[in-house]
Amino acid sequence: MLGLYEGFPENVHKEALFTCLTSQRKLQQTLIEALGRLNAEELDLETLTGPSTRHCTVLFEFGIAEGQAFSYVDREEVQRALKTIAGTPLKIMDMLCVLRYYRSDGARKTPLKFDHYMIRFGFNDDIVGLRVFHERGPMHVMPEEIITFIVGRLNLKSAKKTLKPLAASD
Repeated sequence: MLGLYEGFPENVHKEALFTCLTSQRKLQQTLIEALGRLNAEELDLETLTGPSTRHCTVLFEFGIAEGQAFSYVDREEVQRALKTIAGTPLKIMDMLCVLRYYRSDGARKTPLKFDHYMIRFGFNDDIVGLRVFHERGPMHVMPEEIITFIVGRLNLKSAKKTLKPLAASD
């Protein structure tokens, strides 16, 4: 089933709840499109977190779950997910998020150890829950920073905030 990872961990590193000010269908469409666009971007690490590693860039690799595997969110996968969501919005959307770090010193890029996160988006009426699990890596970016960044990107895409914080817990 698209969006559901059968092995998602019970214990997570960060959870957050948001009130959704749009329909689930519209939010999910915006979300999958935004993650697909992020897969093509290169950002300064400081866009996500405070100064930590100088001259460091980060590349995202998002994958959407389907059973026990994740499919890279490229144009084809975005279209497939949008078609599924147009029929019936998902109750859960599990994503793999790999953050690939590179230190730049002039013309040369040196790869650093990557972070692997699993993110679960839970959709229930007008409430959206995010659960983040850090699977492995140096954790250059904290789980709450991942949530803040993704929610910020979603809110940029609409005239008014799409997601407003409801509550946060550890």
